[in-house]
Amino acid sequence: MFSFIFAIVQIIFWILLVAWIVGKIRHKPNFATGRYLLISLTLLFVVGLFSPDSNSSSGESDKAPTSESKSSAKTSSTSKKESSSKKTEVVAKKKPSSDNDKAILTKLVSYTDKESAGPNSNYYWTSGKARMAQFKSNKAGYYHFTSDSQGRPTTARAVLTYNEYQSSRGSRQGDPLGPIGWPADNPKVAISYSLTGRTYHGYLYNRSHSIGDSLLGKKSYTSADNFTTGTRPQNVGANQGGGMRHAEETAEQYWESNPNSKTTIKYETTPLYKGSEEIPRGSIVDIKSSDLTTLSILK
Repeated sequence: MFSFIFAIVQIIFWILLVAWIVGKIRHKPNFATGRYLLISLTLLFVVGLFSPDSNSSSGESDKAPTSESKSSAKTSSTSKKESSSKKTEVVAKKKPSSDNDKAILTKLVSYTDKESAGPNSNYYWTSGKARMAQFKSNKAGYYHFTSDSQGRPTTARAVLTYNEYQSSRGSRQGDPLGPIGWPADNPKVAISYSLTGRTYHGYLYNRSHSIGDSLLGKKSYTSADNFTTGTRPQNVGANQGGGMRHAEETAEQYWESNPNSKTTIKYETTPLYKGSEEIPRGSIVDIKSSDLTTLSILK
C-alpha cells in the first residue's frame, strides 16, 4: 500500500515540477503550482520515511535475514566448515606421526623406568617404515640440527653421502660437545647384560651423537644440538652394536654394500622426552636411502 501511494505522489511531484519549470521559462509563475509542488515534495519525504521497505533497509542487521541473506549465511557456514575440514585433514596427516611418537615414548618410559633393555635385550627395536616428509627437496650434503625452548635437542637431520662416510673412516672427526642434562657427577657403574652374559664396568653417561661422526664426519660436531645425554647402554647397547650404534651400523652396512655409490641416505633422529626432563628416554631414528631402502629404528 505504501509503495502504491509513494508511486502516485512521485508522479504528481514530477508533473507539478515540469509545470512550474515551464511557467518560469515563460515568465508566468503560478504560485498555486509552487505550493502544490512543495506539498508533494513534503509528502514524498513523509511517505518515504515511513515506508516499510525503508525500515527494512535501515534495520537489516537487527532483523532476521531475507531469503537472499539466508542463502549467503549458509554459504558462509559451508565455507567455514570446508575450511575447518581442511585444517582437520592437515592435522590428521600429522596426527599418526604424533600419536606414534607418544606410543613409542610410553614404551620407552616403561622400559627405562624398569631399567629394561627392551624387547630384543639390546636397547632398540624396529617399528616400521621411515618417515621422511620433512626432508622435502633437501640435497646431498644437507644437515640441520634443532632444539626446543628448553634448549633440548629435538631433531638432527642429514642427507648422507658415501664420500662423507669414506672420509670419516678410521678416526674420530672431533670432540663430543657438552649436551644439555650432562650431570655434574658421572658415576662408574656395573651393568649386567642378559643378551651377552657380560658386565659393563665404566661410566654411566655418554655424550651420544644423534648422527654419528662415522656418517657425517666433522659436520657432526658443529652443534651441541647433535648430542644428547644418554646412558652407555642407550649409546652402544649390550654388545656394542645395539642402541644408537645399531642405527649407525645400518647406514654403514648400506655403504659397504654400495661402495662409491651416488645414492644418498636420509637420516633423521628425534629424541623423545618425558615432560620437562632434559635427558631423553630414547630416540626415533628414521633411515631411508634414495634407492628406497627404508628402515625406522627406535632406541
